[in-house]
Amino acid sequence: MREYQYPLDLDWNTEEMVIVMKLWDQLEQAYEKGLPATDFLNSYQAFKKVVPSIGEERRLGREFESLSGYSLYQTVKTAKETTGKLKMKA
Repeated sequence: MREYQYPLDLDWNTEEMVIVMKLWDQLEQAYEKGLPATDFLNSYQAFKKVVPSIGEERRLGREFESLSGYSLYQTVKTAKETTGKLKMKA
C-alpha cells in the first residue's frame, strides 16, 4: 500500500472517519489483492450513511483517485455486477 493521505472531512466524528477510512482501505484492496464484493459493498453502504450526498461522494472519490489512481465509481459499479471476489485492474 502506498503512502498518502485519505480524503477525510474534519467535521466527521471518530466513528465516521473510521467508516470512511475502511472504505478507502477496501478500495485499495480491490485493486491490489482483491476481496469479496459483498465486503466492499457493505463498506460502501456504511460510507453512504456518512456521505449521503452524491456530489460529496464524487468529490471525495475524485480526490482519492487523483492520489491513488483507484476509482471509487468504477469499483462500486463492478462490485454491484460481481458475485464472489472483486479484483480491479489498475
